[in-house]
Amino acid sequence: MEVKIDTKEKFTVVTPVEARLSANIAAELEACCGEYLLKPVKNLVLNLEHVQDLDPAVATVLAQQQQLFYENSASFVICNLQPAAETILEQLELLDLMNITPTESEAWDIVQMEEIERELLDGDDIRFDKND
Repeated sequence: MEVKIDTKEKFTVVTPVEARLSANIAAELEACCGEYLLKPVKNLVLNLEHVQDLDPAVATVLAQQQQLFYENSASFVICNLQPAAETILEQLELLDLMNITPTESEAWDIVQMEEIERELLDGDDIRFDKND
């Protein structure tokens, strides 16, 4: 699978350049995405602007990857989803479970908001003292 990679400060954008993500690419896609959980910048934006069709096996891998990223305190956002790929996710009842934005810019915003949210929730600075 050929991809274009663009690394930013808080996330990496991975853009598959193929028009179809078939079942035999599912394992390769899973490995490609999973590598980012081992890097200092874990957040991933998957730009599917070139993908016109995706196999149900790939759709399932995408849903699993998103869950894995969130379990590891990292963001996984899909952007530029094409209508045919969106239809497949909807048919598999995965569309509403996934973090999908119309544009890459909006995906960046989601990643940055989730980073702030994690920092606030993980911070030890917040203390609630009882006033007796």
